[in-house]
Amino acid sequence: MTIQWFPGHMNATRKAIAERMKSTDVVIELLDARLPGSSANPALAGMTAAKPRLKILNKQDLADPARTTEWLAHYAAQASTGAIALDASQTPPAQRQAIIDACHRLAPGRGGLAKPMRVLICGIPNVGKSTLINTLSLKRQAKAADEAGVTKQEQRILLADDFYLYDTPGMLWPKIIVPESGYRLAISGAVGRNAYDDVEVALELLAYLKGQYTEALRARYGLAADTAQSALCTRNDEDILEAIGRKRGALISGGRIDLQKAAEALITDFRGGVIGRITLETVKQFSQWLVDGQRAEAELRRQRADALAQRKGRSGGRRGA
Repeated sequence: MTIQWFPGHMNATRKAIAERMKSTDVVIELLDARLPGSSANPALAGMTAAKPRLKILNKQDLADPARTTEWLAHYAAQASTGAIALDASQTPPAQRQAIIDACHRLAPGRGGLAKPMRVLICGIPNVGKSTLINTLSLKRQAKAADEAGVTKQEQRILLADDFYLYDTPGMLWPKIIVPESGYRLAISGAVGRNAYDDVEVALELLAYLKGQYTEALRARYGLAADTAQSALCTRNDEDILEAIGRKRGALISGGRIDLQKAAEALITDFRGGVIGRITLETVKQFSQWLVDGQRAEAELRRQRADALAQRKGRSGGRRGA
């Protein structure tokens, strides 16, 4: 399954971001700390290349702390880029000051009423941007919900007398060329429900968890508690999903397992952090997926170009005859 989701309003958002960029001092990209590479929008890279960038890893309280540290170092090592991590446990004043300070480090020439800081905040759908903005501004200024595509238009928020924050709707990119990223975006809720199959996405999540977070998976669902770790790792993913469905009471007539309900339960548990603090990709893993995705995309373009050339050749031959 290839996961793609790019509603019409996202194209308008891309155009609005390009226009706003002309008067922006710092660009904040809010990332999901559980999938920092997959939740980074490649379409923003070219649009923001000339601007200082702040990567905020949101929901760090749900992510693997060691992997969060690794990702922060990865982004901080990039030119004109800062990186911080935030979560709901931090007080609003602390979050607000961390963001203001980080932006001033990236654009030290801005500040004061004569040259107020103008910051654009971007992010994929359902990354927690609206919730963060409401927290920072100490009042409800942005709509927030646990689903993709809630914010529909740009909003301006005053964080300080000389600090303006411009919020934009969540935006994905027209084509997701990294299949692993497509699954992770679905797992996190960044794409609409009509863009993926819950069971297939849950099986992808299980395949990663049983290899990378075996004990967390075992502890949450009481799986194979009396066997070696390798036993769970070699079990069929669908068998594990059925076991989870049995534990969660996802049963239908005849004692059969409702895989759809089991899949929904697993995905909901992940999103709520009840399985544990989990990050679905390391820097090394994502880098390899990206290389593979770019290679596959280049091959696909080559095949299409060859097919087009062949069609033109056949068409030219018929006309010549």
